[in-house]
Amino acid sequence: MPPTGGNTGKRNVKITTQIDLWNSKTRLGEVFDSNTGFTLPNGADRAPDASWVSRERWESLTPEQQDKFVPLCPDFVVELMSPSDSLRKTRQKMQEYQENGAKLGWLINRNQQQIEVYRLHQDVEILAHPNQVSGEDILPGFVLDLTSIW
Repeated sequence: MPPTGGNTGKRNVKITTQIDLWNSKTRLGEVFDSNTGFTLPNGADRAPDASWVSRERWESLTPEQQDKFVPLCPDFVVELMSPSDSLRKTRQKMQEYQENGAKLGWLINRNQQQIEVYRLHQDVEILAHPNQVSGEDILPGFVLDLTSIW
């Protein structure tokens, strides 16, 4: 995956930082940025813009598995649309995460100021112009503040 532009990178940090601050308090899992590769159950290698894996699933991996591309699909994924991203392809990626076990996913479309919420075994929900979005029962107590993302 090629490097991203400055504005997208800046927004990715804001998203990942908020998730990491929540996780530092709860210690429920591990947070990853866009540099982390995951090998999904279908064999595809993916690197979501931000992701989270529950502590139980992370600790079930060997140290060797933790050091390489992580051989599982994150429980939670975020994709932030950049100017060069195709909405169709990013939606396909979100569906792939869901099909491979992601319990919650957010596709953040800054230009439209909307979030597509992907939940396991449910239809996609589109939130128009939200100021925040909840981590629901996957990230209990977490709320992403979107005011600095838009």
